[in-house]
Amino acid sequence: MSRIAAFLLLSSLAFAGAAAQAGGAFPASSFAVVGGETSIPYGWLDFCQRRPRECSQAPAPARDAALNASTWRKLNRINVTVNSAIEPVSNYDHWGTMLDHWDYSTDGKGDCKIYALTKRKLLIESGFPRQALLMTIVRDLRGEGHAILTVRTDHGDFILDNLTDSIRPWTATGYRFVKRQSQEDPNVWVSFSGAASPAASHGGTARIN
Repeated sequence: MSRIAAFLLLSSLAFAGAAAQAGGAFPASSFAVVGGETSIPYGWLDFCQRRPRECSQAPAPARDAALNASTWRKLNRINVTVNSAIEPVSNYDHWGTMLDHWDYSTDGKGDCKIYALTKRKLLIESGFPRQALLMTIVRDLRGEGHAILTVRTDHGDFILDNLTDSIRPWTATGYRFVKRQSQEDPNVWVSFSGAASPAASHGGTARIN
């Protein structure tokens, strides 16, 4: 995490572009409709076995993050910082296994799960409620599996993605949403109710999923 810590210390420069794009405000969003419980990704179960303290939280009432100019800047700062600090490497090239490996960034490399988990960790440490930071599985524009972080706020659901430095409403990603963590319990995963994002735009620099 040292590389990420260094980027955080210089974050006022790192996220200048994203903050300027936001203009001190944030786009309108809505809330994705989720369904019932579904299967838990193997990678999350494996992550919890290796890091049990990270997954042992007791269930808690759902809680949204309060979105304002300050929290929007913080979201942009951490999103850009992590995207800049981690070198994109495929799961197999990184870990030497085809099994889905989820973890934090420990060596400055990783795929989409490492980006999303690291953002989740840093946002929790910065004061965001855990219940609002939801690991999410989607099908990307090529129909391939991809992990992102949903931030559920009092102004709707926003997506932090390693494929772009722009924080977008969930409906602006062009993704088909498959499943995500429950707000009440991170060890429970819920399906989406036919949640296909209507937008087909995909900004930013492409990275390895």
